[in-house]
Formats: sequence, C-alpha cells, structure tokens
Amino acid sequence: MAKLTVEIVTGERVVLVEDDVDMVVAPGADGTLGILPRHAPIISLLALGEMRIVKGAREEALAVFGGFLEVAHNRVLVLADTAERAEEIDLARAESARQRAETRLADRVTDIDLARAELSLRRSMLRLRVGRRTRGRAAQPLAHQDLAS
Repeated sequence: MAKLTVEIVTGERVVLVEDDVDMVVAPGADGTLGILPRHAPIISLLALGEMRIVKGAREEALAVFGGFLEVAHNRVLVLADTAERAEEIDLARAESARQRAETRLADRVTDIDLARAELSLRRSMLRLRVGRRTRGRAAQPLAHQDLAS
C-alpha cells in the first residue's frame, strides 16, 4: 500500500521529515486539506492553523503559520512561514501572549495596530489549542528525523 513522505521546512530549520505517513491534514487558505496517498498533484497556500500527520494509530500535531504546501508523487512538502511541533510549544508563554493580545485589544486608548494585535491573539490561541490537545491525550509524537540538530 502506498504511503506519504512528509517534509515540513521553515526558513530557519527542517521541522519534520517523516516517511510511511497515512494522511496529512493541513489548513489550506480555502479550507482544510486532507491528503492521502496517491493524491492528485496540488500546490496550495497555507493559512494559520493546525496540521496533523497521521501514521498508523499515532498522530502528531503542529501549529503552522502560513506558507505553501505541494503534493506530488506521494510526497507532501510544506514550506511554512513558521511551524512548531506540539511538544515545542511553551504553554505558559502562549498563555501570556494571549493575555497581552486581549489586553491590547480591550485597551483601545491609543491607535494600536489592531490587525497585529488580532494576529497575535490568533497565533497564541492556536499554540494553546495544539499544545493542550496533545498534552491532554498523552500523545506519542512520531519518531521523526530533526535535521536542525
């Protein structure tokens, strides 16, 4: 049976390289993308959202903050603006960022950069959702090759 090879890369590092993947779920710009083996070739923009890599009974979640996804020949290549594996997320820092963003949005004393504050809130909420979900179910991250080390 065919399987997928997945590579997730940012401008700074290789986040994940994994073979024998059963499915990838990605936050496409126009909605959620489900990628299975033998998927038709596509190139898509990625939105801010959760990406899931499914391999057998195991699943790994990542927070992805924009970029591109290319699928061809059972290979999924993600060129992300930023990507973080769930176990890399510092929940205390994400919670602090969420509180700061909410305070900035509530205290419209000055002409703050509203779009920037809203994006900060969305990013922190995504980090919290991905980090908490993974820790809450005692997930076993995939044994992947981190080439940045």
